Amino acid sequence: MKIIISQTGDQPIYAQIAVQIKHQIFNGILQSGDALPSIRKLAKELKVSVITTKRAYEELEKEALIRTVAGKGTFVTAHDQFFLHEKRVEELKEKLGPAIREAKEIGLSLQEVTALVETIFREEAP
Repeated sequence: MKIIISQTGDQPIYAQIAVQIKHQIFNGILQSGDALPSIRKLAKELKVSVITTKRAYEELEKEALIRTVAGKGTFVTAHDQFFLHEKRVEELKEKLGPAIREAKEIGLSLQEVTALVETIFREEAP
């Protein structure tokens, strides 16, 4: 499993791990039933503490993306495309929140924000 940790970023290391595993699930790299490395093994590979890795796994379990079976390991949970789509929409809302707040702070109207989003949406490659 490929995970890249930034020691200089603002995001805590456990969150970096959780986000990258989440993206691998959302993008089909990790699929239902796939085993994840043990907490200790992943901590060793990433050169981080076991507590950090454990916290990342706990965050993913709260979101029902993985489950830990005592004595067997940690696995990607069974989920359908609708579930994954809804999770991605939730994640997008979290990312858009700060941008919307900033738009309000500088006095943009809903119509102006909508027009800006439409422009950016059209400019992006399919």
